[in-house]
Parts: sequence; structure tokens; C-alpha cells
Amino acid sequence: QVHLVESGGGSVQAGGSLRLSCKISGFSATNDCMGWLRQSPGEDLEIVATLHTGSQTSDYRDSVKDRFTVSWEYAKNAIHLQMNNLRPEDTAMYYCAARFSRTCTVLLRPAAFNHRGQGTQVTVSS
Repeated sequence: QVHLVESGGGSVQAGGSLRLSCKISGFSATNDCMGWLRQSPGEDLEIVATLHTGSQTSDYRDSVKDRFTVSWEYAKNAIHLQMNNLRPEDTAMYYCAARFSRTCTVLLRPAAFNHRGQGTQVTVSS
């Protein structure tokens, strides 16, 4: 059974950094599409970043490019999201998600991800 558990959220001031982690169990993410999604109150769920663990190809939505970095840690079967220079508009619940497909891009609809964790809250104050 696929299980995704996020950690690392918290409250920071604008300009600060956080590193989110997602522990994966139930499958070995050696050739899959992993993503980080987020949802702010009253807003739609959106894909922030994707990483195909086989090709090591990553993709980011424009608003986080050059600030966020997604990575995969083979030894721990985990993915991470390093978030730097955080802004108040980054405040959201962040979710780790998995999609068993080669197609892996932020242009997908969030519903394309078959599995999602419970989320971790990120709050950025100005």
C-alpha cells in the first residue's frame, strides 16, 4: 500500500528557508513521477514541482523557479523540497504526491497524481 508522509513544515519570515521531506513506503520510487502540490485557503490545489526519479527531470511552476529545488534521496526512498527566499504567497498546505507514469510536469492537473500524503503546513509571514 502506497504511503506518503510529509514533514518539515513550519512558520518562517519572508526570505527564510524550509526543507520539506516526504518518506515513501509501499513502493520504491526508482522510476516514477513524484510531485509537490500545495493549496492555500480558498484556492485550488496546484502543482509546485515535479521530479521523475528515473530520468531525474524536474519541472517547476514559474512562481517558484530559482527558489525551490526538488530532489530524491535513493537511500531513504524520500523526496525533498528545498524552499529558499520564501514569500507570504507561498503560505499553504504542501502535499507530496506520486504518479506511476513517465509524464511528469507541472502542466498536469493535480488529479493526475494517484497518491497524496496528508500534508504539512508552511506559513510565511511578512
